[in-house]
Amino acid sequence: MNTQADTASTGKVAFRMEGRIAVLEIDNPPVNAGSHAVREGLVAGIEKATEAGAEGAILLGAGRSFIAGSDLREFNKALAWPELPDVIKVIEDAPFPVVAALHGVALGGGLELALGCDYRLAAPDTMVGLPEVSLGMIPGAGGTQRLPRLIGRSKAMDLICRAARIPAREALPLGLVDALSEGDLLKDARAFLAAKPRPKRLSRDLMPPEESDEALEAAAASALKRGKGRPNVVEAIRLVRASVEDAGAVLLDERETFQQLRRSPEAHALRALFFAERRAGSVAGVDPKSARAVKRVGVIGGGTMGQGIARAFLAAGLPVVLMERDAAALERALAALRASFEAQVAKGRLGADAAQARSAALGGTVEAGALAGCDLVIEAVFEDMEVKKDVLARLEAVLPPDAIIATNTSYLDIDEMAAGLAHPERVLGLHFFSPADIMPLLEVVRARKTAPEVLATGLKLARKLGKQPVVARVAEGFIGNRIYAAYRRRAELLVLDGAAPEQVDAAVTGFGFAMGPFAVADMSGLDIAWAMRKRQAATRDAKARYVTIPDRLCEAGRLGRKTGAGWYDHASGKAQPDPAVAAIIAEEREKAGVTPRDFSAEEIQHQLMAAIVNEAALLLEEGVAERASDVDVALANGYGFPRWRGGPLHWAAQRAPDALQADLDALARAVGHGHRAGPVARVLGELETGNEG
Repeated sequence: MNTQADTASTGKVAFRMEGRIAVLEIDNPPVNAGSHAVREGLVAGIEKATEAGAEGAILLGAGRSFIAGSDLREFNKALAWPELPDVIKVIEDAPFPVVAALHGVALGGGLELALGCDYRLAAPDTMVGLPEVSLGMIPGAGGTQRLPRLIGRSKAMDLICRAARIPAREALPLGLVDALSEGDLLKDARAFLAAKPRPKRLSRDLMPPEESDEALEAAAASALKRGKGRPNVVEAIRLVRASVEDAGAVLLDERETFQQLRRSPEAHALRALFFAERRAGSVAGVDPKSARAVKRVGVIGGGTMGQGIARAFLAAGLPVVLMERDAAALERALAALRASFEAQVAKGRLGADAAQARSAALGGTVEAGALAGCDLVIEAVFEDMEVKKDVLARLEAVLPPDAIIATNTSYLDIDEMAAGLAHPERVLGLHFFSPADIMPLLEVVRARKTAPEVLATGLKLARKLGKQPVVARVAEGFIGNRIYAAYRRRAELLVLDGAAPEQVDAAVTGFGFAMGPFAVADMSGLDIAWAMRKRQAATRDAKARYVTIPDRLCEAGRLGRKTGAGWYDHASGKAQPDPAVAAIIAEEREKAGVTPRDFSAEEIQHQLMAAIVNEAALLLEEGVAERASDVDVALANGYGFPRWRGGPLHWAAQRAPDALQADLDALARAVGHGHRAGPVARVLGELETGNEG
């Protein structure tokens, strides 16, 4: 038979016979999402292969990947036949072996489809994983049953509950893939089938390998702790445990559980956040293709933030030149960076060769002229306008015209910072969050004169660094810190009015935040916000309510963990409520004429959320954020907001309007003189629902 005969298109799947082998090529750009049309095409393709008397079939993806996951836009409505389990049943019922040939990514439903095939071949760098838990669901097409049969229940629990993605070269020794293809993937898959392997149906022919009860309990406890006991994590653990039972019954249980979870408020919130994160990297009128190449980076300032930024660039494969004010400071910073690479090697987080490569790509200087070969230079010096202006002026004098100048400022006005430059259009903000090499959020700040191609470069660089970009305009604190300042002020007012710091923190972590505001203040240092308040003192409205308690703490030398005391006593190594703080709070309440009252945890939560939502509405009205959903992205990725709630604006949009308005009214009364009410209802009306892609 001619190898190109019997070629046909079945929707998003191209079918052809190559000799006695059927090839089904999935073509649903840009990432081959597993849509209904793809599922229909796969069923039709297997049926055609059966009718043609095929001796084997190969599934592969066109373009960038095998299948990057299911089309999440379908998940807010009823799924039409064939659903993915229906496709897999057709594959398992086929009278010939089916090989999944993987490249790019095979995630979620894409990997479940591959697990439903008899064998899996993969290019070495193919990323495979089941990320459904990160979207509030579980694998719903056999992932909790077929994966344990290949790699064992403990390892399957870990991979599923971590929503881990691993390269095929790591999946091979686990048994998740059968072979790697170093060359022509289709040719290697044909050669594999030529060996005439018998069909190997995972749910019929294999059982999970034996494991001790102790190993299973340890894996389950670890997964549950990491997943913070969320309902979908509990269900994933239960179903993986049950993979030693009757496959047919447990597969039905898995599918029913998946269907319930995908319709849950939590899954809806996480899908909304998923789409919001995808949108956040784009800006109307800015062409991504206009981005400039960044091949070498300069970092000015070797303190904690500068070192973190340098590590982030080095991890992305970019050579870095670090500049410090003198030779001694430079040597300390370089030594600290190299020591951090060695520590990562010791912990097994970095290979020795990779650590050596990063050290070799790291250079240092005390002369601005040495930065002339950099495509982008970012300053991370002291948060002082005059200091930063001087740094930018010196950079403009030595950098070539097309090099980008970036600032890591957290609060300062970048327009003012760049005003004295001959070419302010090449200046933008790249606001990293500490630790800069770990925290996912990167605020890309568009100054008044930032050129579109410079902004495009910042967004492209964020993706290269593995960061989640959010675009902001110039404003006090940009998006995240401005909202956080309003949140912190409301928390301090709650303490002034009667709540204890530890009560506020407990309510916040009970809501799902990683940490409470006072624990965060102690970790980051109370002097940071103190410096901001002193800078704003001259313009502060004297009639506005002002909480003096944190100033008193700073004046007493209580700057947080670094001094052993802040809002809490840290002498024991663990944060403990401190009678000295309680005494200061009582004194300041008396001075302010406040009669303290009790607050419930729910009231604290709703008041803090009202402060966040109101400030978000204000900054959106002012055009500081590009779109409402960007606020949710910023808070979820940079400030510990619980992802499973979808972001503060998504959360607010789910509340009854009357209840939300009551919280906003209570916020206005508590803040008092000077309070500005944001257009919350309008902003929530403009918020994307999560159905779109």
